[in-house]
Amino acid sequence: MKILVIGGGGREHTIIRKLKESPKVDKIYAAPGNGGISRDAECVNIGVMDKEGMVKFAKENEIDLVFVAPDDPLAAGMVDALTANDIRAFGPRAEAAIIESSKVFSKNLMKKYGIPTAEYEVFSESAKAMAYIEEKGKYPVVIKADGLALGKGVIIAKDHAEAQAAVKEIMEDKKFGDSGNNVVVEEFLTGPEVSVLAFTDGIALKPMVSSKDHKRAYDNDEGLNTGGMGTISPNPYYTDEIAEICRKTIFEPTVAAMNSENRTFKGCLYFGLMITPDGPKVIEYNARFGDPEAQVVLPRLKTDLVDIIEAVIDEKLSQLNIEWSNDATACVVMASGGYPLSYKKGMEITGLDEDGQVEGATVYHAGTKYENGKFYTNGGRVLGITASGKTLDEALEKAYDAVGRISFEGAHFRTDIGKTANKE
Repeated sequence: MKILVIGGGGREHTIIRKLKESPKVDKIYAAPGNGGISRDAECVNIGVMDKEGMVKFAKENEIDLVFVAPDDPLAAGMVDALTANDIRAFGPRAEAAIIESSKVFSKNLMKKYGIPTAEYEVFSESAKAMAYIEEKGKYPVVIKADGLALGKGVIIAKDHAEAQAAVKEIMEDKKFGDSGNNVVVEEFLTGPEVSVLAFTDGIALKPMVSSKDHKRAYDNDEGLNTGGMGTISPNPYYTDEIAEICRKTIFEPTVAAMNSENRTFKGCLYFGLMITPDGPKVIEYNARFGDPEAQVVLPRLKTDLVDIIEAVIDEKLSQLNIEWSNDATACVVMASGGYPLSYKKGMEITGLDEDGQVEGATVYHAGTKYENGKFYTNGGRVLGITASGKTLDEALEKAYDAVGRISFEGAHFRTDIGKTANKE
């Protein structure tokens, strides 16, 4: 098979590495890919939003399967464009990807179908949003831009001044562009967070192993929200009992709700959950693999990923038994100094061998370029270093050992990934 993977980050590198394990795969292309990906796939210079370009390339190169990984092209209808041209594609159509691309849609869906989530209201005017926040008088309060904002459109305001600043930033200053035309204001939930990805063909749903993301830029969950600074799998708070509650009250009802709305979801559905004192609740949905969650979940997958993708496309997922390793995995993100705000690019990365691997770990490239036999930084999140072990502690020790051997100017990483996961 010839497979095209759309995207160019750590998630895509992880997907490509997993696809490479399949005996069914002869050739992998990545559009646009990155420096590290170029060592595992042939990179083609097509923008992730270029639907015509992707269709043309897939036809000319007789691509058997296209994996649409990022949120923006899914929301824009990349899968629709490919399937309309008889090209097999993995990922939800635009009508289903709205579960991520509009927080207003997803919150209203949960309210309509009784799926547990935080209490909320939607506003299109900043003055009304602030009036509601003042009337409630409960802090912290969560303020979310409606549309896609690279995982950064959620602000937790600790007091009135921060809430006012957040509403102004999103709705008036348009920090996230049109994504901030509407905002969701919701109650602040407490409890451990859990990420659960699931394969679904719109009929059956097969949850993957759980993970825990670390969003804040600095140790002790301080600093700004990022796209993710590291992950662990499994999530120790996600017990078999909690998993069963989630399946009955959240996972299956979500698939059924999307079917009822004539927006059948096929692909990878991500559930961002919080285990509150009142039980598990949905914080957010994503319409694709999370990044860096994919970097700890996919390494544990034992079943051929190509078989799963085909079962999803052909609506035969119920017939497939998906197997997972019992090992724990940990991923530590090495980011550019200054991320998630401004940072420099073009720093040489040392300590990587040809495969971008060090002993006992796999290095997934998120923001790198490869020139004249050397790797350079080319993004905010640069590398995701993933290791596995019989225990979480063993996996973390290996991952940090690997991180210690890699360097570039201004490299920044958290030193406490997974530390809060051990139950008090």
